[in-house]
This record gives sequence, structure tokens and C-alpha cells, in this order.
Amino acid sequence: MAEYDLTKTVISYCDRHLVFPLLAHLAESDIFPPEQVQTAQYELAKETNMVDYAISLFQQTHPDEEIPPEFGAKRENAVSTNERLQQEAQAVLDVIEIPEVAQALRQDKNQNLQFLRDNYNVTLDQITALYNFGKFQYSYGNYSGAADYLYHFRILSTDPDLTISAHWGKLACDILAGKWDVALEELNSLREAIDSRAPSLPQFAASTPSSSTTDPALAQLHSRTWLLHWSLFVYFNHPQGRTLLLETFLSPTYLNTIQTSSPWVLRYLATAAVLSRKSASGALSSRVRHSIREIVKVIQMEEYQYQDPVTEFLKELYVDFDFEAAQKALGKAETVVANDFFLGDFRDEFMDNARYLISEAYCRIHQRIDIADLSERLNLSRDEGEKWIVNLIRETRMGADAKIDLEKNVIEIHRPPLPIYQTVIEKTRGLAFRTQALGAAMSRTQQAPGAQDAAAQPTVVEAQ
Repeated sequence: MAEYDLTKTVISYCDRHLVFPLLAHLAESDIFPPEQVQTAQYELAKETNMVDYAISLFQQTHPDEEIPPEFGAKRENAVSTNERLQQEAQAVLDVIEIPEVAQALRQDKNQNLQFLRDNYNVTLDQITALYNFGKFQYSYGNYSGAADYLYHFRILSTDPDLTISAHWGKLACDILAGKWDVALEELNSLREAIDSRAPSLPQFAASTPSSSTTDPALAQLHSRTWLLHWSLFVYFNHPQGRTLLLETFLSPTYLNTIQTSSPWVLRYLATAAVLSRKSASGALSSRVRHSIREIVKVIQMEEYQYQDPVTEFLKELYVDFDFEAAQKALGKAETVVANDFFLGDFRDEFMDNARYLISEAYCRIHQRIDIADLSERLNLSRDEGEKWIVNLIRETRMGADAKIDLEKNVIEIHRPPLPIYQTVIEKTRGLAFRTQALGAAMSRTQQAPGAQDAAAQPTVVEAQ
């Protein structure tokens, strides 16, 4: 199903090194011809300092050709540059690793800089050397080492642009190193840094799509759009990631970002809501417990510009109540989820929860249900369907209202009418939160646009 593959779209909002795992996933699947994927991997790697990796890819894509001589020159240049940058950065590391210095550093960066300048002759240029060396380490694939240098630089630097760039670089390093707990902390820190900075024109890297942006608010929107895509790596690998994704993506700021600049992210938002169904009775926020209801409204509004089998499944189930169409959409959604880089590992869990959603919706609008008919709609045999229905009644609040008649092979559901006051509560749920969010948004628009520096997009891409 290449028509539903979002890899090309997601790549536009990822750093070069974050694209490597995406292409590796495509190489293992049959969505695109292997030759095209190998060529894309080579074109991506040859612009980095991972010379040996680029050579191996060249040999795969051009088995009958000799290795170009420029690779040898590039390797020598990388080695000499690495040695030079390491010497420059080591001078600062030797100072900050002194126990007395580490104890003397405070929250005030300007005070720390003055202390280091007066006592150890450490200059701003030397501190910037940490950033340059971390960026170079990142460019040839030493992600753990790059993360350390960028972290130390961020603690000492007073340059807001380079500091936010180090944030992006540190997040990319943690993602590529598979340190999901640390990556989640870095993601939250970067999101706070972006959201707390008033929109003004940032200095983006020349290779980013926003380099020509002149509208400060649009620049901040682009930063949030990039953050949405980078966060997918974290949220679909961290144990609590799906719940955290719902809380973040459904906040007014980021839901507006999705609707404005990246409606395809609705696939991941909808999937996270389905995957969070079983934990919905736990200690979760009201927004997460009622996430599907809110997401379906957004899917309806954005249907004109994006839809796929995952979003179509929820729409058919909760808007049209067309169970046959929902069943067909779920069959396509299974393939889409299985082939998606971020969702592939959740295929069985997604299908299990989706069947529960179909069962709950079907039982909600029927008082007498034929078990064989419901089993057929769930693509289950009669025996499997009976077990499914029993588990559904046991795990949900239907237990007090539903009775199974095994002789007639039907389920009879008797629900008391919902009190008027409870209906009012359901209709006004979340009204206070949305009012507060609207008031906060209005107050931000009244602030001076130049009060703070802009939130910058990721610039830790490649060392020149």
C-alpha cells in the first residue's frame, strides 16, 4: 500500500540522520523497489561524515564501479577535523570536570561565564567549541558522544540560538541511541523552550524549509511542526508514550498545529487513541479518557485534506455508524499499521482494541444482538466470537446491563435512561479547560512580539 505510506512526508520534517532508520524500515518491506531504497540511502549517507557507511552503500548500488577517490580525501579530512575540534573542546572539558568548578556553577549562566573567565580564562569561543565538536561527532554517527558535548554546551552557553540548536541535536542523539527515558525528558524540555518563547524571526539553517520565512508566528508554527514529527520516535517507543502523545497532541496549541500544517499526523493521533482504550479506566486525565470523541471531530473537519484507512475506520464507526464500512476500513488499516515505521510493532494490539471499539459501539445502539452476526462483523469464528463477547462484557461497564442467552445465542442489553443532569455534565465536559486555554491564547497575542527571542528550528544537521 504505497499510496498510504507517509515516509516521504515525514522525511521532510526530519534531520538527515533520523531518516536512516526510516529508510532501513523501507528496505525490509516490499512497499518500494529495493534498488530505489538503496539509492536513497546512499544519497543520504554520502553527504555525512560516515564515510565507511557511504562506501558500503556505494558498493551495493554500483557493484561494477570503482570507489570514487573523493571518499579517501573525505575520510582524511574528517579525521583531521575531528582531532582539531577535540583539542579545542578538551580544553573546556578539563576545566568543567574539576570538582571545585562543578560545585561552583550556578543556574545563572552569565555568572558561570564570568566565573570561568576570571578563574580559568575560558572564553565564549572555547565554550562554542563544545557545540562544534558535538555537532561533528553527530555527523559521523557517534550519537552518545555528541549528546554529552551538546549537553555540556547547553549548560554553559548564553547564545539562545545555539542553545536551542543544541536542544534539537541532543534530542536527535537520544532518539538514535535508543535512550527513550532521556529522550522524553529532552523532548519535554525542548517543547517548553519553544512554547515559552514569543514568536520572532529565528535564524534557521539554510537547508530547512523555513529559511525564507519572514513571519515570526509562522516560524514558530514550523518549529512545532518539526517537533511533532520528531516526537513520534519517542512516543511510539516509550512505555507510556501513547498516553503522553494524546495529552500533548490534543492540547490546543499542537492540535492547531496538526490541523494547520500536518494533518497526516492524525493517523498517529487516532492510532494512539485506539491503543489507549484498555487503559481508559485507569488513572488518566479526562482528555485521554475521551480522546476518541475529540479526535473523531477533528477527523471530520480535516477529511477534506487528509484521510486514510485508520481515520476512516473511526469516522465510519462513530459518525456514520456503518459497521460494514468500518469492517472494511479496519481490514485496510491493519495493513497500513503493519507497514508504518512507527506503528508496525502495535499491529496486534491495534486490531485487538479496534475490535473492542466495534463491539462497544455495536452494543451501545442495539438492545438485542445476535452473537453470530457480531462475530462475523469482527472477522471471528462463532466460538471465538462468543469468547470475545464474554470478555468484552467482563472488562467493560456492560456487565450490569447485559445478559447472554446461550440457547438463543443472543445478548440482551437493558440500560436505564441517562439522567438529565448527567447529560448536561457530558455536554459541558472540558468547557472550563477550553475557556482557560482561550483566555491564555488571547493574553499571549497582546504581548509585545519582540519581547523574547524566537524558537529556533533544528540546525544540528551536518558539520561543514
